[in-house]
Amino acid sequence: MGKAASSSKQPRATLSWFLKGASNVVSLPALILIMSFIGFGALTAEAGLTVWQAMFLGITTWALPSAVLVAGAIINDVPFYATVFAVVLASVRLLPMTMALVPMLKSDKTKLSSLLLSAYFMAVTSWVFAMNRLPEIERENRVPFFLGFALTLAMVVVITLGIAHSLVPNLPVPIAAALIFLTPVYFLLSMTAAARITSEYWAIGFGLVLGPIFHLITPDTDLLWCGLLGGTMSYGLSRLVESRKGA
Repeated sequence: MGKAASSSKQPRATLSWFLKGASNVVSLPALILIMSFIGFGALTAEAGLTVWQAMFLGITTWALPSAVLVAGAIINDVPFYATVFAVVLASVRLLPMTMALVPMLKSDKTKLSSLLLSAYFMAVTSWVFAMNRLPEIERENRVPFFLGFALTLAMVVVITLGIAHSLVPNLPVPIAAALIFLTPVYFLLSMTAAARITSEYWAIGFGLVLGPIFHLITPDTDLLWCGLLGGTMSYGLSRLVESRKGA
């Protein structure tokens, strides 16, 4: 009887934590991302995509920078192989974020399929949200909580994208660009607020300095080289400072 009662409570608990995660979509981060996708909706309309193609692009590409790359490539007639390569490079930045988050999500009872689904919805907004909120939650409840937030956010964003594509195709380019630019501004402020150790602040600082430089030198791979060099420099500097303190 005890095991049966326990097993019957588990689905209810999972649903409860899923709904708790979903309720966090009503927040400033989600609002900023939604506004950014309004601008992206106008961009997909300019690229000549249908509303269904735009929504498909949004849910399959998910991370906004990669989706913007695809739409921009369509507008500028960039070859398919070059577009794929650019999207892959833009998405590499999510790999270390995923590697940092998955151990926080995983428990003894976590299924591989749940972790893979969570990894699919990895983006800066969901990562910042998870890193700030998951430590407060018991480990076995983290996956449903995270998926509740991520899945609901994805649904709202894609619906917003479809509406924006249909209603604001003639949105002035400066306004559309400004709406899209809200996302990186939010990312910068959120990651600065979430930083806990000195090396993380150094990494942000190096990124701000190196970003414009690499954009002028190699605009196609600027994000990759900026992250690689900036992260390496911040790590090396932190190790140097620690070794001197130890001495």
